[in-house]
Parts: sequence; C-alpha cells; structure tokens
Amino acid sequence: MVVTRAFMSPRPAGEIMARISKRTVDAARPNSDGGRRILWDDKLAGFGLLVLPSGIKSYVFDYRNTHGIKRRITIGKVGALTPEKARAKADAYSQAVKHGGDPLAEKRERREAATVGAILDAYLESEVFKGKAASTRAVDKGRIERHLRPLLGSKVAAALSVEDIRRALAAIRDGKTAARVKTGKRGLARVTGGPGTARKAIRLLRAILAWAVEDKRLPENCSNPAAGVKLGADGERETILDNADQYAALFKTLDTMEAEQRIREPVADAIRVIAYTGARRGEIAGLRWRHVDLKAGKITLPAAAHKSGSSTGKPRIITLPAAAQAVIARQPDGKPGDYVFQPAGGNGPVNLSKPWRSVRTEAGLPDGIGLHGLRHSLASDMAMRGKQAGQIMTALGHRKMATAQKYVHWAEQARAALAEDAAATVTAGAAAASGKKPADVIDLNKAEAR
Repeated sequence: MVVTRAFMSPRPAGEIMARISKRTVDAARPNSDGGRRILWDDKLAGFGLLVLPSGIKSYVFDYRNTHGIKRRITIGKVGALTPEKARAKADAYSQAVKHGGDPLAEKRERREAATVGAILDAYLESEVFKGKAASTRAVDKGRIERHLRPLLGSKVAAALSVEDIRRALAAIRDGKTAARVKTGKRGLARVTGGPGTARKAIRLLRAILAWAVEDKRLPENCSNPAAGVKLGADGERETILDNADQYAALFKTLDTMEAEQRIREPVADAIRVIAYTGARRGEIAGLRWRHVDLKAGKITLPAAAHKSGSSTGKPRIITLPAAAQAVIARQPDGKPGDYVFQPAGGNGPVNLSKPWRSVRTEAGLPDGIGLHGLRHSLASDMAMRGKQAGQIMTALGHRKMATAQKYVHWAEQARAALAEDAAATVTAGAAAASGKKPADVIDLNKAEAR
C-alpha cells in the first residue's frame, strides 16, 4: 500500500514505498499533473526513485551534510543499475554521511579534479619544459601527444594507480599507440612503440607528475604511481658498433647512397659528424654556424641548445677531430643563424631519422642501433681504450658522472670476458702441446701456484 506523507528528513514530501524493487520500479509512472514524482524506500532513509515527466527514472539519495545543508546525489539511471546495486550505493553514501562525509561535494571534486591531460598541458607551458633544449622539447612533446595523452589524458591525475601506468606501459610496448601522424603539408611522422619507447614515455610521465606535486597542481601527499612501476634497463649500450668493419660498412654505404643521390649530402654529412664526435642527433641536426669554430676545432653549444644545459647552465664544448672538421668545412657558407646542414626546402632542422633507417639496413648494421647508438659506440670505445668516467663525461656532455661510469663498468666486464676468451685459447694450446686435457693443464697451473 502506498502512503503519502512528509518526511522529517532533507527530502521533500513524497510517496513511501514498501521497498524499491524491480517490480515497483517497473510499475512507477510519472505524475498525472506533469510534475516530478519521487518514491522513497521505507527501509533505507534517503534512498528514492525519481520519475521525470518524460518517463525517465533515476535512483537518488537525499541527505544533509555536516552544515545541515540539503543535498541530493543521483546514483544512476534505471537500466544502467539494478535496484539492488543502487541500494548498495545508497547505503554506502548513508554510511559516509554518518561519518561526516559529503558524497555530492566529493563527486563534484572528482569531476573538477585535474586530469592527466590538464597536467600535461600545464607542463608543456611550464618554465621547466621551456628550459629544455629544443631537441629534447620536441622528443618530449612527441611522447606526450602520441603516447601519454591518448592513453591517460582523460584520467584524474590524483587518482592514477600503478595498474593504470602498467597498462599504459604495456600498450606502448605492444605498439597500440603506433600511427602515422601528419606533420605538415607534406610531412608524415611514423609513430612506433616498443619496449624502449614505453620505458622512456613512462619515465617522462614520472618526472611530470613529480613536477605537478612540486608546482602544487596535485596534493602534496599525492603519490606518484609511475614511481612504483618497474621499467627495467634500456640496454642501449649492448647495441653498438664495436669493430672497424662495421664503421667501414657505414661510411661506404653513406658514400654509395650519396653518389647515387638516394640520400642528400647534408644528411650524409650530418651522420658522419655524429659518428666522428658522438654528439647527440639534435645537437648536429640543429647545429648553426654561430656555434662552430673551425680554427679552434670545436663546437660551442649554449646552455639552451643542449640536453644538460637546463640543469648545468653551462655551454657544451664538442671537440672536432680533423675528419669532422673537414666535413663541416665543405658545407655551403651561411649566416651565423643558418643551419650548418641545410634542411630540405629550407625548413629545419634537417631530418635524419628516416634516412638513417635506410642507411642502417643497407649497411647491415645491428637492427636495434639508432643514431644515438653511434654516441654509445664512441663512449664504449673510449672506455675500452682505458678512458676514465670523467673524460667520457666531458667528451659526451653527460650531466651525471654515473652515466659515464656505466660505460667504464661495461668496458671492465667486456675486458674480463676477452681475458677469459684469451685464457681459454692459451689453455687449449697448452693442452694440445702437452697431450693433456685442458682441465689437467689448469689443475697443474693451480698446483704450481701453490
């Protein structure tokens, strides 16, 4: 039996039902006078069914907050929720109110909370981002727009979970964000995924979220979920050119492709300079004549033009070996602000990525080696030749000693492996000469040592 009475509660007068159930929900009809109709559950105070003149029905919950202000929160539409699930939500709201909560205010806060997309926008406008080298900004923006924003942009930043980040990492790794992106009237960028791209994108997100907390765009107690995701090592130093034959193949391929006009001369020369100096791709692609001093045999990049300049505030000096000087000297003269390696169509800096893939394939170089791998190759060679971490750090412009130290550790391991190989060869030779098995020779050596 339906009874009409006024409640001593924040809800308006309405009809009390024995229980809001599927049967009663299905039977509910709009008011005959064209107004709204609210049917209240007689067991759970504040839980009601709102029936609009249009016939649309929604579950609602009415309550008073700690200030005595009447509130109504919509739980969900009929059809999207069963009466049982709506009741469970209403009961949860009721418990929250008893403990001083305000479900409607909290819902509004969540809706108005900064999304990851908003945080990314703010970061791109920040002084921290603007202080990075132009080449770094371009790479970071690409990772943001082509990987992070599509996957995480709509999520509330403060509510991001470790699992959200892990899913994004896996999606980038598996190529789910791969695409071909138009970069101008004629330009087309090939966006790829892969493990390396995934790790670098999440590292960037980790740094952006840390910045957002420091800049008070996120609560101070907001945890950084990206910090809890294990990314693993990049393994870039494993893919290097480690012998003269590979370098010979590289330079021969550059000569051939240039002679056959399958690669532009400025592109081939820029790649040659990167190989000679171990400079970063952006440092050479964006090199301007005002940075070059051929008489002194060096390039001087201001702090704003190289990766570590934003943190050190110091220029980077790139020493030019004679071969690199010769390559730069044969470029057409230009004004101080002109690019040394002229881009196609006058737009710059010169694009090296696509040509490099063709060069790498034709030269038969390792599949995983990029232009940055030429930098690792030079650093690894220096370490193998006994150069110390400080020398490598200065030559390659690393910001942290630890980065250069990795090459030294790698070289020590590589030299140890070479020593083991050499010892195995010597031992085998000794065994052949004595007629004994290699193990016997080793045992005899140990006995003599004692």
